[in-house]
Amino acid sequence: MKRIPHTFTIVFALIVLAAVMTWLVPAGEFLRQTVDGREVVVNGSFHRVDRAPQTWQVFSALFNGFVDKADIIVFILMVGGAFWILNNSHAIDVGVMAFLRHIRRLSRYRLIRTLGVENIIITLVMLLFSLFGAVFGMSEETIAFVVVFIPLAIQMGYDSIVGVSMCYVAAHIGFAGAILNPFTIGIAQGIAGLPLFSGLEYRLFCWVMLTVIGITFVLWYAHRVKAVPERSPVHRLDDYWRERQQESGQSTLSTRQILILVLLLLTVVALVVGVLVWHWYIAEISALFLAMGILAGVLDHQSADDIAKLFLAGCRDILSAALVVGLASGIIFILRDGRIIDTLLYGLTRSLAQTGEVASLGVMYIFQTLLNIVMPSGSAKAALTMPIMTQFADLIGVSRQTTVLAFQFGDGFTNMLTPTSGVLIGVLGMARIPYGTWLKWVWKFILALILIGFILMLPTLWLNLPGF
Repeated sequence: MKRIPHTFTIVFALIVLAAVMTWLVPAGEFLRQTVDGREVVVNGSFHRVDRAPQTWQVFSALFNGFVDKADIIVFILMVGGAFWILNNSHAIDVGVMAFLRHIRRLSRYRLIRTLGVENIIITLVMLLFSLFGAVFGMSEETIAFVVVFIPLAIQMGYDSIVGVSMCYVAAHIGFAGAILNPFTIGIAQGIAGLPLFSGLEYRLFCWVMLTVIGITFVLWYAHRVKAVPERSPVHRLDDYWRERQQESGQSTLSTRQILILVLLLLTVVALVVGVLVWHWYIAEISALFLAMGILAGVLDHQSADDIAKLFLAGCRDILSAALVVGLASGIIFILRDGRIIDTLLYGLTRSLAQTGEVASLGVMYIFQTLLNIVMPSGSAKAALTMPIMTQFADLIGVSRQTTVLAFQFGDGFTNMLTPTSGVLIGVLGMARIPYGTWLKWVWKFILALILIGFILMLPTLWLNLPGF
C-alpha cells in the first residue's frame, strides 16, 4: 500500500507548483473599481503587465499565509484549548454514551427499529447543519463541532469521517445549495443586478436534492464501515478517539458532568443566536468558546493554574492544524504576487464566447469550480468573476440567475477538498485526519456532486422558472 504524503508535504508541493506557474503563465491584471463598497473588475480592462516570477517567495508565503489567516489560526487554537479543558472532565464521552443508551430504547417501537436509531440520528444532524449552511453560510463554525460529533460517531460504531460528515460535510452541502446565504447568493445577486434572494423556489429544490443525496451517501458509507470497520481509511487513526472514550471509565453522568454538558448546550445556542441575530464572526465565537472552556474548568473543580495548563496543552495538541492553515494560504499569495490569477481568469472567460448555450454554461461552471480551488473565498470570487460572467451571460442568452447558480455550485462543492480552505484544514486537524487520506475518500463524492450540480442547472435553460 502506497504511503500518503504528509499534509505539510502536499501543501508545500502545491506552493512550489504555483511558483513554477508564475514562470510559465504570462502576467496580466484587470483594473478594479469600488462599487457600493465592493471592489469589482472593470469589464474589458485586462492588460499585460511585467512578469513577477516567484522564487524564494515560496518560503515567505508561509509568513504571509499566517498573517492573512491569523483569525482562523487563533480561532483553531482557542477552540482546541477550550475543548481540551472541557474534555478533561470526560463529560462529552460519558454524555454521548448515556445519550445513545436512552435513544436506543426507542428501538422498541417498530418504525424506529425498522429505520434504525443511528440512521435517524445521522439524518437529523446532517439535515440541521445543511440548513445552517444554506441559510446563513455556516462554515468556520463547524470546526468547533467536530470534537462533539466524532465521539458520537465512534460510539455508534462508525469512524471519524462519519463524525466530520455529520457537521462539516452537511454544512457545506447546504452552503453549495444555498437558499439565503448572504456570503454567496447575496453578494453575487447584488453584483448581477438581481433582486436579493430571487429565484428562491428553484434553489430550495436544489438544496433538498443535494441534501438528500449527501445524507444517502453518508448513510451508505456508515453502514459499510459498521459492517466491516477495517474498510475505513482512518480505522487505525481512530484509535485515539476510541482510547479517549475508554479512559473516561464511567457509565453514568456525574452532577459536574451534567452541568458541563448544559454549559456546552448553552454555548451552542449562543453561537447560533449570535451568528443569526448579532452577526457574530470568528472573534466573537472564539471569545465564546474560551469563556466556555474556563467555566468548564471551574465546574470541574480545576484550579486557575490547572485550567491554564490544560488550555496550553490543547493549543499544543492542535498546533499542527493551525500551522497548515497558514501554509495553505500561502498558495494564494504566490499566485497573486506572481500576477497570474487574472491571466487565468481572462483566458478561461474568453472561451465562453466560442461555445453554445449548454456548453457555455458548462464552461462557466467548470471555471467557477476550478477557480474555487485556488480562491476559496466566496465573496472575493463573486466580486472578481460576476461582473464578467453576467456580461457573457447576456451575450449568449443565458439568464443571469443561472450564472449565479453556476457560481453558487462552483463555489460550494470544492470547498470540501481544496487545500487552500482554512476551514477544511482546521476541521481535519481537529479530527486528526490527514489531508491525503481525506482527499482519497472524498474526491469521488465531490465529483458526483459537481455532475449533479450541472444537471440541476440545465432546467434553468429550458424551463420558465420563477426568478430565472
